[in-house]
Amino acid sequence: MSLVSLIIALLLEQWRPLAERKELASWAGRFADFLQQHFNAGERSHGIIAWMLGVVPAMLLAIVAYYLLYGVSPFLALAFNVLILYVTMGFRQVSHYFTDIHWALKNGDLAEARVILGEWRGASCERLNAEEVARLTIEEALIASHRHVFAVVFWFVLLPGPVGAILYRLSAFLHQRWAERGDAELAAFGDFAGQVFRLLDWAPARLTGIAFAVVGDFEDAAYCWRGQAAKWPDPSLGVVLASGAGAMGVRLGMPFLAEENPVDRPEMGLGDDADVGFLDSTIGLVWRALVVMLFVLLLLAIARALS
Repeated sequence: MSLVSLIIALLLEQWRPLAERKELASWAGRFADFLQQHFNAGERSHGIIAWMLGVVPAMLLAIVAYYLLYGVSPFLALAFNVLILYVTMGFRQVSHYFTDIHWALKNGDLAEARVILGEWRGASCERLNAEEVARLTIEEALIASHRHVFAVVFWFVLLPGPVGAILYRLSAFLHQRWAERGDAELAAFGDFAGQVFRLLDWAPARLTGIAFAVVGDFEDAAYCWRGQAAKWPDPSLGVVLASGAGAMGVRLGMPFLAEENPVDRPEMGLGDDADVGFLDSTIGLVWRALVVMLFVLLLLAIARALS
């Protein structure tokens, strides 16, 4: 049922991306702000309580609904899985940024590409050159494919019903709101959300890295993973970026100038500088990795059926 749910949800999301996803994100943001305002008194324990209230009830409701629907009809449970995946998973929710940047660079409109990338990253990109825009766009695409597709698939398959997808997406969202921004006022409050998300992201990041290596240049991907991933501020994302860059033969990371301040970052990957051609390679890498992952799930389903 997991494989069928994934395939249907992916096809549905490609055919008709969820137009209301921004409204759902806005509602979730208001709820996260509500929990922060009412529970943040500067203590880590308050962050634990807020995280539990934000994540656990949704998981419990999902698993109860899944088994109730399954008791009525397995097809209703399948439809429920597809619905949850349709809401929680999908590269298309951010791929419009990638596509628009791609077209802008192909047409030589660097200024427009900078504006779109700035909207995607939430930071000014006015001082970036074409190579830096392409490089950061590839990085954002690899990260988005991991967090919005591969990691969601991993936890959906691992836990019963749609619980895994809900757990990962809500944990990622609260991590982004409370921990990832580096707000000093949220340091203690968001510490638990950050710790939980890092634990949840550890295994899926390595699965994503393996998938990129398998469908690309395996030797270079493995070399970059071993030698570069740990240097990235978030080691799990370091695995994704290093393996993806190595698989494509492109250089990512490296310092760039943001507004007036240089941003110092380690080099990821090896080979050529990023350009428009590597944007095409990025899409190909992601789709090949997804096909491989679904094929592995198919083999596991067949083995389970025959056992």
